[in-house]
Amino acid sequence: MLAPLPGLIRIPLVMFSLLLNTLLHVLVLFALTVLKLAIPVRVLRETLSRALVGVAESWIDVNSALFEVFTRTRWQVEGLDGLRRDGNYLVLCNHQSWVDIPVLQKIFNRRIPFLRFFLKSGLIWVPLLGPAWWALDFPFMKRYSKETLARHPEWQGKDRAATRKACEKFSQMPVSVMNFVEGTRFTQAKHNAQSSNYRHLLRPKAGGVAFVLDAMGDGLHAILDVTIVYPLGAGSMMDLIAGRVRDIRVHVRELPITAEMRGDYDGDAAFRQRLQAWVNELWQAKDARIEALQGG
Repeated sequence: MLAPLPGLIRIPLVMFSLLLNTLLHVLVLFALTVLKLAIPVRVLRETLSRALVGVAESWIDVNSALFEVFTRTRWQVEGLDGLRRDGNYLVLCNHQSWVDIPVLQKIFNRRIPFLRFFLKSGLIWVPLLGPAWWALDFPFMKRYSKETLARHPEWQGKDRAATRKACEKFSQMPVSVMNFVEGTRFTQAKHNAQSSNYRHLLRPKAGGVAFVLDAMGDGLHAILDVTIVYPLGAGSMMDLIAGRVRDIRVHVRELPITAEMRGDYDGDAAFRQRLQAWVNELWQAKDARIEALQGG
């Protein structure tokens, strides 16, 4: 363990190690991507797609090991028993910080199919990681404000079309689709602005859940309801790297996907109301769970 090292030594060392790990894996990832694009044979392309996922999983393994070596973060994780590497999951989670991403990657890596997130389109320009996410078939979404849609009504539904296209691709591979149901990171200011009726959560949005379930069809076999709690505060990625995120608690439970959870969210008002009620109930249980985990 290198956690006892002085911060002036430890923090630059872990940052360099994370950067080197990312650079080495991304170079391999890009080489395999170029090869995949150049080869027209479907079987070989599928083999290379699996190899790309293997590279990404290796990157996550090394990152997780570095955090173990350089920090004193305490982990409490429940509910991982029975997960399937060959299963296809919709993962629903509360969202507080960028730290949520390495947390989810650590607990699920090689336990379920590789996690893919719906990313904002601007993130494709993140150095190294943006092109890597593209190579790994992460879907990039361009969200439009109400004002923008008012000026360009022809853009209505473009984000959902992109979601459907991504989900159609996912149906051909083992996948875990990640959805932060609140749509944005929790802050007290956002909570107050919403007048949220949850103590620890923003209001959930059922539309994205409905659309993924409908677009994936029978390709998903279960939902993973994930609750992440940072009893001492979530902090930032820099806080995680510096070892200031001292306590992480995660609860996972598997839920069935029923026929009643699939339908026309936009066109069927009864279905929309029913699914939103289900998501609200899920969020009420999550709010209570967060309260319990914070005091545990």
